[in-house]
Amino acid sequence: MSKQKNVMVFIESRAGKIAEVSLELLGAATDLAEQLGVQVEAVAVGHNLTDELAVLGHHGCQRVYYTDDARLAHFTSIPYAKTVINTIKAHNPGIVLFGATTMGRDVAPRVASALKCGLTADCTDLQIGEHKIKDKIYKNILLQIRPAFGGNIIATIVSPESMPSMATVREGVMKMAAPNPGLTVEVVNQACQLSDDDFLTEVLEVISEEKAVNLKAAQIIVSAGMGASDPEAIELARELAHALCGELGCSRPVVDSGILDKDHQVGQTGITVRPNLYIACGISGQIQHRAGMSEAKRIIAINKDPHAPIFAIAHYGIVGDVKDVLNKMIKAYRKA
Repeated sequence: MSKQKNVMVFIESRAGKIAEVSLELLGAATDLAEQLGVQVEAVAVGHNLTDELAVLGHHGCQRVYYTDDARLAHFTSIPYAKTVINTIKAHNPGIVLFGATTMGRDVAPRVASALKCGLTADCTDLQIGEHKIKDKIYKNILLQIRPAFGGNIIATIVSPESMPSMATVREGVMKMAAPNPGLTVEVVNQACQLSDDDFLTEVLEVISEEKAVNLKAAQIIVSAGMGASDPEAIELARELAHALCGELGCSRPVVDSGILDKDHQVGQTGITVRPNLYIACGISGQIQHRAGMSEAKRIIAINKDPHAPIFAIAHYGIVGDVKDVLNKMIKAYRKA
């Protein structure tokens, strides 16, 4: 085994393409590796992905351990988990990162259980730091930061004696670094060590359904809070979003009330977005929501409360009735 405790990322692929969350994690892994003076590695499982793996190098990955087998063309829990376990045992990383996706949340706990190591789920930030327990100081360990108690507090979790330290990270919270086409990745092909008995299920058909809204890709988002949650206000927010060629978002209370589905939710427990323009309608601006949209290039806040926290981060603030302001914005845009 290598003595160097590198940072490793589990690479997800969907329909033969590398998932965005994996590229986001490579950016985070690069930052962590630079602080630790180690390298960024990855583990990829699938079939006919060799050409796609080149993009990993553009995002800072120096080496990817790739297991290619026709039986791994579609995700199944046990074969994928066993392959990742074998890779970690063989190459001894110090940190392993997974996306907090359906696939990542399935594989990561199985890996952690098999390796008897710690796992922190749904992280929103990762840092390198130190932690003191009684008289012992652990240096250069992974600080795993995530919301707790329904997003009401931010907890920093450490597992200093766990090797490797493992975490799942929410999609969108790590900013994807600009790719550098000049960087390459070393692809290390690994023989598949799985037997037919490891494949307890067979995928007969894959049915994909597109999301009704893709907030991560939206450059303009009009978001509704409880101050704009009645049917008329929601329709006005949707109309403005449509007029601006944007998407309709919302805060968590709007989803919890059953007004919009979770695909629209922006915030710490929803989707993290970085649009060119974010219009917050009737959103008070609690920290849980701000964590998911504060990096928007321009923020316009509309609220009848002049002391609403959202105004603290807004580039432009409008104090007034949300429906009245939305009506005027729609008319002004269409007139222009």
